Amino acid sequence: MSAVAGIINHNGEPVSIQESGCLMQALRRYPADDASVWHGRSIFLGCHAQWLTPESVNERLPYFDEINQLAITADAILDNRDELFGRLSIEPFRRTRMTDSELILLAYRKWGSEAPKYLIGDFAFVIWDEKARVLFGARDLLGNRTLYYHNDQRQFAFCTTIFPLLALPERKKELNESWFAEYLSIPIILDSVDYCSTVYKGINQLPPAHTVTITDGKLTLREYGALTSQVEKLKLKSGGEYEEAFREVFQEAVSSKLRTHRQVGATLSGGLDSGAVVSFAASPLREEGKTLHTYSYVPPSDFVDWTGGSRVADESPFVKATVQHVGNIRDSYLEFPGSNSFAEIDEWLELLESPYKFFENSFWIKGIFEKAEQHGIGVLLTGASGNYTISWGPAVAYYALLLKKIRWIRLYSELKGYSRRIGLGRKRVLPFIIKSAFPFLDRPAASDDQREFPSLIHPDFARRTNVFDRLQHHDVGLGRSAADAFESRENQFKKLAFSAMQGASGTKLSLRYGIWERDPTCDPRVVRFCLSVPVEQYVQNGFDRSLIRRATETYLPDKVRLNQRIRGVQGADWVHRMMPSWGAFTEEVHKLCRDSAASQYLNVHQIKASLLHIGNSPRPEHAYDPHARFLMRSLIAYRFMNRFS
Repeated sequence: MSAVAGIINHNGEPVSIQESGCLMQALRRYPADDASVWHGRSIFLGCHAQWLTPESVNERLPYFDEINQLAITADAILDNRDELFGRLSIEPFRRTRMTDSELILLAYRKWGSEAPKYLIGDFAFVIWDEKARVLFGARDLLGNRTLYYHNDQRQFAFCTTIFPLLALPERKKELNESWFAEYLSIPIILDSVDYCSTVYKGINQLPPAHTVTITDGKLTLREYGALTSQVEKLKLKSGGEYEEAFREVFQEAVSSKLRTHRQVGATLSGGLDSGAVVSFAASPLREEGKTLHTYSYVPPSDFVDWTGGSRVADESPFVKATVQHVGNIRDSYLEFPGSNSFAEIDEWLELLESPYKFFENSFWIKGIFEKAEQHGIGVLLTGASGNYTISWGPAVAYYALLLKKIRWIRLYSELKGYSRRIGLGRKRVLPFIIKSAFPFLDRPAASDDQREFPSLIHPDFARRTNVFDRLQHHDVGLGRSAADAFESRENQFKKLAFSAMQGASGTKLSLRYGIWERDPTCDPRVVRFCLSVPVEQYVQNGFDRSLIRRATETYLPDKVRLNQRIRGVQGADWVHRMMPSWGAFTEEVHKLCRDSAASQYLNVHQIKASLLHIGNSPRPEHAYDPHARFLMRSLIAYRFMNRFS
């Protein structure tokens, strides 16, 4: 795990000591086991390394191969090491201590610019090819590691994080109004559809699944692969064969992500995704003599769950059932008393180097990393992407497909079992199926034309940046979604904006706390396998998410595995936690409304209206009120804007 940086001068002049010093000095904000630099004739490479894997201990990066005249700096963990050892004909005696950066360099020697296609894992790396006078870099398919850059006529400078690039001489910190307009306009959790730029003018990012090449001062970006490419439908003889194939692929992905000389942790909710990750990780860790540490967020003891019905804010009964069933787990249930979303805004803005929208969960996400750091965790497993891969299987969407294909006998049989399992009569479920099958029949009322989430962007700023015209062809919550469940799943892996955003937060959390968050549910091998499985394996016998329920029969307790009636919800207590600070919060929002600079960008008229709507005494159930969430987003945007003052 490393923060990498570098500069190449297009005119062939040496990189100044001041410029290289600025980059390395700025990287010192993160803890490190080693900091090293390498200079060529007109190029500088640097690395601020945290040794995480057994092979990386005492590794010095940048590394220069004098024989082949290749230099590399890398932030990488490779998951297909054994496959690469075979492809690259590495002698067995060299394999145990070979670092991932050495493997990347050997892959480049063999395959050149095609090398990233053969790599599975999380990586961002840059190679200087002295003989060819070429700078070459790449970012992994999911964008789990970041690589930012600034390029002008004189030089190309890159870094894992943004702040060091802003510290370079003659660099001004300027707001990228186009990016910021998208951030303010998009009501869903996504920051921007532009996965190449950032909130800072002149600072771009290498997109996921892309390479960058600098030749004779010319910059070239190229997409080298996609998760959805080369996926052929799998045809096996029985459901049991699909279950066994799933277990084989998923176990390989989970096991490959346990490689650290430190302890291994996992975030654990009461659901299928994190439960599956934990259950597949506990056994191989036992063989290593390690215990899996799990971290579960629970609401504070004075919180009264208002969600009701089939939803629950405290998932600890389901978590404890998983822990007891799986074994070899040291579990932690964390309330974080006194913590709230308002108190930690500035810390998150400093950490992420940009505004953010996931404030409902921000305090416990950071809290888990802090607790894991105390326990000496090197790898923190998660199942965040499981809804689109291992636990995919939307029953209503599948039944809508059966309805459109006039497969009524199968639909009747499935609907009978599904209604019984979720505790709702078929007459109550059928309208949802019809609406999904024939969305054009669901004509919106006049009032439905208004967006559920208030508009945060000032109308004049929106017109000046033409933002709504740019967003009209993107499914970002500004109108009724034209995508069904099948298309939405495909888009999750085709569109790079979500991956770029998630990779940014994951990378910066890892550097701050020395912990690499790893998600086996979005491992490329798992994604491609899940996309290849026929839909009938995902919804079966009245069960949604059928494949994972069947495949984890001995891995998870039935209380979790077969649960279709209770769903955990996150963020239900954020307003409850903020009540002691609500006066300070609203006072700052009023200050925002009086700030003439803020009114150039933010919809102050709507902010005032939302303040009136929520009032001075919010209730815990306001946690899901669009106006309460809107006010928090307004304040986060305002605090970020003030950093440009």
